[in-house]
Amino acid sequence: MKSNSAFALAGLGFAMLATPILAQNATAGPISTSKAWTRETAPNQSVGGGFLTIRNAGKTDDRLLTASTPMAAEVQIHSMSMDKGVMKMRQVKEGIAIPAGKSVELKPGGLHIMFIGLKKPFKLGDKIPVTLKFQRAGAVKVNFDVQSISSTSAMEGHHGGH
Repeated sequence: MKSNSAFALAGLGFAMLATPILAQNATAGPISTSKAWTRETAPNQSVGGGFLTIRNAGKTDDRLLTASTPMAAEVQIHSMSMDKGVMKMRQVKEGIAIPAGKSVELKPGGLHIMFIGLKKPFKLGDKIPVTLKFQRAGAVKVNFDVQSISSTSAMEGHHGGH
């Protein structure tokens, strides 16, 4: 009987390892990414936003310069802010500073990646391959999880919302 329960526990451990990771993590040198996600898009929608956390574990500042994907004609880095009750979005041409020893979160309502000229709609459950280009760390390939159109964070779409 004891060996059966040990076998069952081993099976449970294997099942836990086989569970898909919700948001892919990618690393290049001291730069790592986590919780990369985007929202599903409507069939005629031409733009989408991308969100993730970027961590710089190094001792030297780095900068996210550009991003690209085969799924869109162009990818830009944007900031969003409120000015006298008006939402303003602008391209951040100088990139985003990723200070040494810190994390920077790209999220709805703030800094984010903008996918422009979508080649096809982003569908729930898909993964959007994106290459982030950093000044020091170079290219980092990240898969953005496509979540529900109502998602507000990396994990929400996987739990059926809050």
